[in-house]
Amino acid sequence: MSTDYSWLPPLVPNPGNWNEYLETLYQYFVADFVRSVPQFSNKRVGLKRHPLRRGKEATFWHFIEEAENSQKEISEESRIPSFRCCERIRWPKPVMEQFSENEPNNPRILWWKTTRRSNVRIMKRYVLALPDFSYVVIIEDRGDYVLPWTQFPVEQHHQRHKLKKEYIAYWAGQKARGTV
Repeated sequence: MSTDYSWLPPLVPNPGNWNEYLETLYQYFVADFVRSVPQFSNKRVGLKRHPLRRGKEATFWHFIEEAENSQKEISEESRIPSFRCCERIRWPKPVMEQFSENEPNNPRILWWKTTRRSNVRIMKRYVLALPDFSYVVIIEDRGDYVLPWTQFPVEQHHQRHKLKKEYIAYWAGQKARGTV
């Protein structure tokens, strides 16, 4: 698998003024997900709009914030900015546009599906990862449309290893069922 990531836009560094940076990040988000919606297979790409905070959609906040590690119950208010996520605000769209359900061996991104249970429903998600598992975009499948859920760099070796195991297990299962 290739580790040439020159196809991804450059990182967006923090100039030192948080409010200015936040607005710059939001303008990139709007350009990529509001004015110019990315393609994702044959599904419409929506946004999780609520709860709106400071006039910005929930998807935006999920792209630039993370939950504090010590928290078991994650609420929207308990999330904190992640500058590593912020820097990558321009990456979700091109990663999503590399996805093709008919192309499981894309040299630019790896993908697999997961299912998670919440108190309310079963969540079906796509995980899109760079080939070295250093970056991930999570897309929730809502049937006839998808919601970009979050994006983040994967910095810890054990986290990358866990993602790689999920990927291998998913495709081994698909092969065993004869769906690949």
